Amino acid sequence: MLDVTWLGQVEYDVAWEMQKTAVSHRHATSDLTDILFLLEHPPTYTLGRSGKLDNLLLTDTELDEQGFCVRWVDRGGDITYHGPGQLVGYPIFNLQRYFHKNGFDRPDLHKYLRNLEAVIMHALAGFGINSRRFDGYTGVWVDTPGGPEKIAAIGVKVSGSGISSHGFALNVNPDLLHFENIIPCGIKEHGVTSMAVVGERPFTTTDLLQPITDAFQTVFKVAVNARLEQIKTRQGDKMTG
Repeated sequence: MLDVTWLGQVEYDVAWEMQKTAVSHRHATSDLTDILFLLEHPPTYTLGRSGKLDNLLLTDTELDEQGFCVRWVDRGGDITYHGPGQLVGYPIFNLQRYFHKNGFDRPDLHKYLRNLEAVIMHALAGFGINSRRFDGYTGVWVDTPGGPEKIAAIGVKVSGSGISSHGFALNVNPDLLHFENIIPCGIKEHGVTSMAVVGERPFTTTDLLQPITDAFQTVFKVAVNARLEQIKTRQGDKMTG
């Protein structure tokens, strides 16, 4: 079973604490249900474990003046942007349990990443958007007249006991100018795009809630319990799932 919850817009630090709490609960009680948080963030730049500050092109003063938050986080990958118009998904999965049920001796991180890519590609296909993997890079890409551009970034953490956190960020209709303040994922030679640019009509993040949920059900072959109306979160709220 996978419990899916739409949280609306959540400050990055609040969502990170929710993830840590959910992971901790699953360390303590291994049979808890897997969960997927779907949300947006206010404008935020995050740098993963291989992040390089040279890929952040604004000064501290410029970041403050323009209202950007910056966080070093414990996922894989370099720097990325989160903001309104981008659907972020944080799957808190017991990968030990998932892979054991599928005949594996231990979690396969590469297969998990490929599954996350497949979820996004499956959802995009429902909107008539052809997307693909791009050899040598993690994430989901679309072909454009200027070459391959990334439409979804993926960066995860898997704990020693096999519990996942962090996840994916799908560009639905964000302000793409905010990506010009960074070298996204440290990749200089390829740009980023969004569903609003490559699709046939404007989209909102809520347009993607059911398609992403359905894609998780299809790709991971799990039953889904979805709560897709917005849940209000506040600083100090505790995640008990």
